[in-house]
Amino acid sequence: MSLPRRRLGRTGEEVTILGLGGEGVLRTFGHERQAQAVIQAALEAGVTYFESARAYSGSEAYLGRGLKGHRRKIFLTSKSHARTRAEAEAHLETTLSHLQTDHLDLWQVHDVRTDGELEALAGPGGALEAFRRAREQGLTRFVGVTGHHAPRVLRRALELFDFDTVLLPVNPAEPSSRSFLPLAREALDRGLGVVGMKVLCRGLLPELRLAPVQDLVAYALSQPVSLVVIGADNVPQVKELAQAARDFAPLETEAVEFMESLASPFARGLMYYKP
Repeated sequence: MSLPRRRLGRTGEEVTILGLGGEGVLRTFGHERQAQAVIQAALEAGVTYFESARAYSGSEAYLGRGLKGHRRKIFLTSKSHARTRAEAEAHLETTLSHLQTDHLDLWQVHDVRTDGELEALAGPGGALEAFRRAREQGLTRFVGVTGHHAPRVLRRALELFDFDTVLLPVNPAEPSSRSFLPLAREALDRGLGVVGMKVLCRGLLPELRLAPVQDLVAYALSQPVSLVVIGADNVPQVKELAQAARDFAPLETEAVEFMESLASPFARGLMYYKP
């Protein structure tokens, strides 16, 4: 099976518009059977973009086992929450070992929140030294940054380093307060690959029954993004997400605004990821 693809900004890579996130059942330990079933379902659905993080429990190890034999067909990415060069280098060594690969397609600075973190990252001995060196040495092809706390901080991060991609929240609650959506447009216009996350607000949006999953995925993909990445707890969820991506058609402005109006009364709770 196949899924629609888009160009991941200036990386030049064509990736599926749906990526499998490293959360959901993958952000666990001791659920090998369920985790492998989710990974296999994503592969069978045609997903090519797989994401994890050093902070995501056993996610990297699950993916390393589940993606064995598929490395050349996929775009593999992980993240490091390290703020120093030494810690980031140690994270990368562990990540590559767990993912059973000699390089990442994309290595991302994970979850920048404050100006102090940016100063640590960019200062002498900061983690950005490790990210730059990893790209130069071929341990990662591309470097990205992620954030869901403060748009201003993430925007500043993009000025501090020559990132290839940015990962940020994209859902109908966002326009209600400190929205990341304008930054998504800015980044895409600058040629960065833009990856949307928090599409379902950790499952809270489907629980509220404000809109079906298919519409929530369509909302996110109608925004200025290259793709969206979503975690899953089980095989039926993977199939539902893949079908939504397969059936995607851009929403008209009226439909986008209607979904935002539905989410607005619940926006503070839906955006649990912001302070």
